[in-house]
Amino acid sequence: MIDRLKYVYTGIFLTILMLPLVIVFGVSLNEKKVLFFPPRGVSGKWYSELFVNPQWFEPLMTSLAVAVMTALLALAVALPVAYFLWRYKIVYAKILFTVGLLPFAFPPVITAMGMLLLWVSLGHVGAIENVVLGHMIFLLAMPLAMISLGFESISKELLEAAETMGANRREVFTTVVLPIVAPFLVSSFAFVFVLSMNEFVISFFVGQSQVVTLPVQIFSSLRGGYSPTIASASVVFILLSFLVFGLIGIFGNLPKLLGAYEHQS
Repeated sequence: MIDRLKYVYTGIFLTILMLPLVIVFGVSLNEKKVLFFPPRGVSGKWYSELFVNPQWFEPLMTSLAVAVMTALLALAVALPVAYFLWRYKIVYAKILFTVGLLPFAFPPVITAMGMLLLWVSLGHVGAIENVVLGHMIFLLAMPLAMISLGFESISKELLEAAETMGANRREVFTTVVLPIVAPFLVSSFAFVFVLSMNEFVISFFVGQSQVVTLPVQIFSSLRGGYSPTIASASVVFILLSFLVFGLIGIFGNLPKLLGAYEHQS
């Protein structure tokens, strides 16, 4: 009886989660320019609209560019901070680690307003690098935490063995440390990439209508007129997220990435 209740509860829970996604997908298939569910007629032309119409294609490319640059910049900052904190226990590395975690603890609108005021005071408003830096600052906590988990999973005995065999610090890092941490780097890049692609608040405030990402374009289209293209863009975002996180779940050790360690006796 308890097992049946578990299955029923799980089924209800999954249905509640999936129902909005099903509705959005159905709306994206409308043949005419209407937002109806069930769809009135079936057509996939609104998906091609994302890649044909410059009004949608340019924000899509901007989102991809911002997400890639944000993920690379976040790794470039997080990797040395996490490494020095793990290897040398330097005080300033701990301070930088704490500072990197703080923005994620606050609502994104606070980070967005702070970044906007900074760029306005510098007279440098509406540039793509502003959006990239805003995303990186807000999302830096994730690669910092994940890469730190990767370093903490390295056995000290392994490092001592490499040094005993004559490897210097650079060789230990490139041949022992980096291969072990590499899955955490890839996963960090993937997480930051997906979250940056979907981030709206910072893009909206910092971009100032001059850097238009796809989430900003979706919001603008909702205010200016309804179109199934909005639903199509949402479905693409959902599929991209499923793809990235699915690959991490299949090829990576997801419990370990989330901090669950297996203690060996």
